[in-house]
Amino acid sequence: MSGGPGKVVQVSWNAELPRNPDEVEPSRSTDGPSDLNGPSDFDGPSDFDAPDDFDAPPPEFDREFGDRQYDQQPGGRQQADSGAASASNQPPARVTAAIRAATRKFTTAAEALHTVFGYDSFRGDQAEIIAQVVDGKDAVVLMPTGGGKSLCYQIPALVRPGTGIVVSPLIALMQDQVDALTAVGVRAEFLNSSQDSATRNQVERDYLNGDLDLLYVAPERLSNEATKRLLARGTIALFAIDEAHCVSQWGHDFRPDYLALSELADRWPDVPRIALTATATDATHQEITTRLQMGQARHFVASFDRPNIQYRIVGKSEVRKQLLSFLKTEHPGDAGIVYALSRKTVDATAEFLRANGVNALPYHAGLDAGLRARTQSRFLREEGVVIVATIAFGMGIDKPDVRFVAHIDLPKSVEGYYQETGRAGRDGAPATAWLAYGLQDVVHQRRMIDESPGDLGHRRKLSAHLDAMLALCETVHCRRVNLLRYFGQTSEPCGNCDTCLEPPEAWDGTIPAQKLLSTIVRLHRERNQKFGAGHLIDILRGKETPRATQYRHTELSTWGLGADLSDQSWRGVVRQMLAQGLLATSGEYGTLVLTDAAAEVLGGRRDVQLRREPDRPARSSAARRPSAAKVAAADLSTAQETLFEALRVWRSAESKEQGVPAYIVFGDATLIAVAAAGPTTLAALDGITGIGAKKLEAYGAALLEVVAAFD
Repeated sequence: MSGGPGKVVQVSWNAELPRNPDEVEPSRSTDGPSDLNGPSDFDGPSDFDAPDDFDAPPPEFDREFGDRQYDQQPGGRQQADSGAASASNQPPARVTAAIRAATRKFTTAAEALHTVFGYDSFRGDQAEIIAQVVDGKDAVVLMPTGGGKSLCYQIPALVRPGTGIVVSPLIALMQDQVDALTAVGVRAEFLNSSQDSATRNQVERDYLNGDLDLLYVAPERLSNEATKRLLARGTIALFAIDEAHCVSQWGHDFRPDYLALSELADRWPDVPRIALTATATDATHQEITTRLQMGQARHFVASFDRPNIQYRIVGKSEVRKQLLSFLKTEHPGDAGIVYALSRKTVDATAEFLRANGVNALPYHAGLDAGLRARTQSRFLREEGVVIVATIAFGMGIDKPDVRFVAHIDLPKSVEGYYQETGRAGRDGAPATAWLAYGLQDVVHQRRMIDESPGDLGHRRKLSAHLDAMLALCETVHCRRVNLLRYFGQTSEPCGNCDTCLEPPEAWDGTIPAQKLLSTIVRLHRERNQKFGAGHLIDILRGKETPRATQYRHTELSTWGLGADLSDQSWRGVVRQMLAQGLLATSGEYGTLVLTDAAAEVLGGRRDVQLRREPDRPARSSAARRPSAAKVAAADLSTAQETLFEALRVWRSAESKEQGVPAYIVFGDATLIAVAAAGPTTLAALDGITGIGAKKLEAYGAALLEVVAAFD
């Protein structure tokens, strides 16, 4: 839906768009020891993993570049003044070159869409958003990953005079963003600290000379005064603030330098701004509007639904074995991402998967920067790579054929979960969001909140985020309905999540809950003792252990009263009572204590409804799925499918030769369209989705050769 009237044009073109930084993950997470008497996947002391790819301020050597004047050189290029420019000691004459807006602009957005990107029509709200910005007006855009946000600022930059300035939060991915745009004929560059001074100076000259359509910068660089002076000397078509939710101080990806972007409205009041994000609650949406001074902007909110993603949450037991079973049975050879909270868990899980035949690589901020860069490059350029990572990985990753995102630890918020799972299935083909969730996750997260250095208000915010995540995990109803409701969107049961496909059984857990609460109360009142979940379950099940004997817990009146439930079932009871706020954790070891709400359960004034726990967490038993490429090509004839595979082989070789990801050459949807059409002339190729003028020129003849070989 849009923030105002107007017709929305529905189209059917591939979601696999040129580079757009649709994800963001700079946040902190910790991991700590488990206090439970069961399997644990939390790995020791706090292990922070902060974002490691922020841009640095401009180096001293080129801080004042924005104030320099240039001598006009033949051919339209400019040269920086030099003290050694003259044989005499007289200062060189300064000639201020005329600043030109970027040339080769398109008359209409539709012309740019077809000529550059090879599509014939917009989808969703794209046409209205683009018209808003082309007309010089501001826009706030909430659109899910894969929805085509990047075109909403790329096309206006190709129509409006000047250069579009894109604020992008990660510098490591700017090269791929620029490569993808260059591949379709867009004059794009970036400015960041990874470049040497000569390269930065050339980019700055190109900007001042009007030779760029798009210029990517990080918020840290844009907050520098020298960069602002440089931009002021050129012609700015628009400001695009990507990952705008990073401005939210209560959000999961807060970046302080985003707050300074509010100055853009004061310094360039006549330049349109477009703020974009894939994830925002109503509160975050309002915070973006306020902090970026976009009160007069038109708001566009698309559906957050990603129907091709199947959401699944399983009980956590031996989580690495569960993960391996999931990968081997459902996603053999597929590219995917596995998220864990700590670096130690990441390293151990990646090693375990490699030992079992999975092409898995670790990624976290504790690894060498060069190794991280090589790992990211392999993930983008090779097929079938699985990345095991902390949340330091993922921002801006635009790989279209990620077939799964798995979490082996509980995310801290629904926003973070939605961002991370949204990296799967950008190409629209079926994908899986798989989460293993257990009692330890709840205990660990509660303890982290209790130990948070923030004030009471901050801890309440963290608790609210966790409560929403627990509600998603524990629901007996459609997970997609629950997820979309969190973002203010109503929906019907999807039929494509685990609770829809295999509805869980609900049961009355009031009596077991009372037994557990009574045990905790008696231990505290009669013996001044507190214990964690593992030992409390042993007491209820009547399990004689050295600890039970030592403390004479066999004499308790509740000893053995819960023998009718298995250990796994009792762990489910404890976890769900923590999620419902009937229990809380206390102290360094996460001992269990009652909350105020527990009194109503003990007094018989409140029932406790629970999900039925299987005795063993189910391992994946699904049949092996065909590859996404096979699914996408299902409507092709046998001969056409053979041609499609040949085109994929050609694309792989072409991308390796160029050193770019395969999707930058062509996406699967374009190759499928070529296989179906069987074109024999360049003119026939020109009408195929995803083939713009630059790609027709670069690859047209080669495509026709591959097609001709199968005629």
